[in-house]
Amino acid sequence: MKNLVLLGGGYGGMKILNELLPNHLPDDVTITLVDRVPYHCLKTEYYALAAGTISDKEVRVAFPEHPRLSIKYGEVTGIDTKAKKVLLNENESLDYDDLVIGLGCEDNYHNVPGAEQYTYSIQNIEKSRLTYSILNNLGPGSVVGIVGAGLSGVELASELSESREDLQIKLFDRGKHILSAFPERLSKYVENWFQKHNVEIINNSNITQIEDKKLYNHGQPIDCDVIVWTAGIQANKVVRDLSEEKDRSGRLIITPRHHLPNDEHVFIVGDCASLPHAPSAQLAEGQAEQIVEVLKKRWNDEEPPESFPAIKLKGVLGSLGKKQGFGMMADRAITGRVARLLKSGILWMYKYHNG
Repeated sequence: MKNLVLLGGGYGGMKILNELLPNHLPDDVTITLVDRVPYHCLKTEYYALAAGTISDKEVRVAFPEHPRLSIKYGEVTGIDTKAKKVLLNENESLDYDDLVIGLGCEDNYHNVPGAEQYTYSIQNIEKSRLTYSILNNLGPGSVVGIVGAGLSGVELASELSESREDLQIKLFDRGKHILSAFPERLSKYVENWFQKHNVEIINNSNITQIEDKKLYNHGQPIDCDVIVWTAGIQANKVVRDLSEEKDRSGRLIITPRHHLPNDEHVFIVGDCASLPHAPSAQLAEGQAEQIVEVLKKRWNDEEPPESFPAIKLKGVLGSLGKKQGFGMMADRAITGRVARLLKSGILWMYKYHNG
């Protein structure tokens, strides 16, 4: 029996499972999924979990069940590609014939002193739960500093401003306008929303140091009761520790077939892969579909395609609390109630389809 090992049950891993199960897995292949938690997590909704506007259960989707799917709960500590082994905590190991690495990302603290030690995160479900407990135990009038005004920082700030109107929220961003990856018109729309909802935006910021309940912007101290870091990501440390070629963000360089250039049995999906687009759930799912096609061809002793069409991304949607939103769909900017309804509908469809 061949063993396909999936490291991480995120959007890419979940898509691979749903493409192969229940009826497209060859009889001589088993799948082993390794994850830290016993369910797929909707990472795009961690901001709402941290803000306390949805329950923990709403970000969980059950993994599929199948006689030849086994789920291993544990922490990946390393990968030995020469021996074809995955190293786990407590000195366990797992053999593979084909491996898909989808371990996701971690916060990138950009070497800011104290950032990792004194800030909270929404990068995984455990950290999001902790951030929720800290934020929602704050007293009235407390100051929350959010460092980074990309999509995650904006959604967290907006959701928290509706959840806890009594808090003082400061959103720090390096650029002239927040949401620098979006058109300026969208950035200004979101900035106006924040102004109406008493969220303070601090543009052109440069966080030079963080201490307990204090951050330094251009060297000037600002007191905060809680600081949440949403100012960039990097590939998982297990991936960064591999000796394979990587890009500047620590993501692995891959072939058009999504595997390592020197190992056709090790595929990289999602935040761990170096791709021309910013990491997203859509991108990971697009990769997963193509990886499954390669695997199916090889399992049938057929030659996979040399390359695939470019993965088409439908757009990006963000929320501003529960009633407003913003985004880009087919290169068209949308704002307001329609954008929020679209995001809610897509999330509902995803949960319904996978659950």
